[in-house]
Amino acid sequence: MQVLLTHNTDWLGKYRGSGPVVLKPKTTQEVSSILKYCNDNSIAVVPQGGNTGLVGGGVPVRDEIVLSTSLMQTIESFDPVSGILTCQAGCILESLDGYLADRGFCMPLDLGAKGSCQIGGNIATNAGGIRFVRYGSLHGTVLGLEVVLPDGTVVDTISPCRKDNTGYDIKQLFIGSEGTLGVVTRASLLTSSRASAVNVALLGCESYESVVELLAQARGMLGEVVSAVEFLDDSCMDVIQTNLPGGTNPLSANYPFYFLVETSGSNNDHDTEKLNKYLESVIESGVCVDGTVAMDTTQQKALWAIREEISGALLGDGYVYKYDISLPVSKMYDIVEDMRKRCEGLTVRVCGYGHIGDGNLHLNITSKEYNPELLAKIEPYVYEYTAGENGSVSAEHGLGYMKSKCIHYSKSPAAVTLMHQIKSLFDPKGILNPYKLLPPNSANK
Repeated sequence: MQVLLTHNTDWLGKYRGSGPVVLKPKTTQEVSSILKYCNDNSIAVVPQGGNTGLVGGGVPVRDEIVLSTSLMQTIESFDPVSGILTCQAGCILESLDGYLADRGFCMPLDLGAKGSCQIGGNIATNAGGIRFVRYGSLHGTVLGLEVVLPDGTVVDTISPCRKDNTGYDIKQLFIGSEGTLGVVTRASLLTSSRASAVNVALLGCESYESVVELLAQARGMLGEVVSAVEFLDDSCMDVIQTNLPGGTNPLSANYPFYFLVETSGSNNDHDTEKLNKYLESVIESGVCVDGTVAMDTTQQKALWAIREEISGALLGDGYVYKYDISLPVSKMYDIVEDMRKRCEGLTVRVCGYGHIGDGNLHLNITSKEYNPELLAKIEPYVYEYTAGENGSVSAEHGLGYMKSKCIHYSKSPAAVTLMHQIKSLFDPKGILNPYKLLPPNSANK
């Protein structure tokens, strides 16, 4: 029963279904047989990877069968000349990166949940992560997919080549489709050479405007060696210090905002010189008022831990309302300040952090326990605000069940209609991951 409960409950414990069966195939053919049987008998199926999602996209809503790819962990091949890796969908992201590290390469995707998330789930949600600013999205790094359609048909677009200009790029439909069109079983991925020189610095500043200026100068002065740029506010630093044993601020004082920058390259002297000139410039101009540079890999991991442990530390406040949105970088923090005023007296904290380099804000609001009055203050206001800034209500976590009725805030009616038509074409019986991604209609039963 505990196994069923684990697969029926999402990471936050917010969504819980009553799926009576968990199936764990090891091969593509087994996935095909399962889906064909379920399609023939109109049985709903939820594809599930590492179950690290935050929007209820990978767990049953009602009594759907769970199809877990956790036993599909074979790394099939790696070409050290092209950097192309082919593997099954259940491979853990961190395990793939470890395999590549021994060969001088790295995964272009890096997430806080890398120790448990699976590459198939990453692809299904088009996960972005902390190095999106360097490597871009999975739409560019996934070269080919093997996908099983709801009726059991296997579509194989796996290729050893980087370029293929023949017809429609079918694989792109499945990247970010959240398991509603097919189940990803295998993937070929373009990996990157592993950096031999890495620098990480954490800077303190007095305003969000300074954070934006730090980003602008990083783009100009660090250029090709920038691999990650993140920001967090003082409330995030406070939750690390308050809710995590041993959580500390490595700077000499607390500041309103923090800016984390990483460089990665092949020449340590060159990269260090560029970083030092950047730091001298932002300190002399007053944009940055304090900072620290990691002296070794242990310190680098400690600085990154501050950013990566925010999400878990917030759970110590009680109940967490999490929003993953895209906004124009210059205005990205305005919504955090706006929500503090709007929700005053109902929260433990309202904080903002995220991928400043690509305009991806993680807005987190906590209360001691679930409060419907607070939720009414947040939703749908947070989506309306985002739409008013021409932003996206989901920057990288997907829509899942939580936001399936909110897609119209970011997509036109014509686009949503087209998505329904695609869903109906691939899954006419609506058996794959129902109630997710799209609002209900005849194409999404």
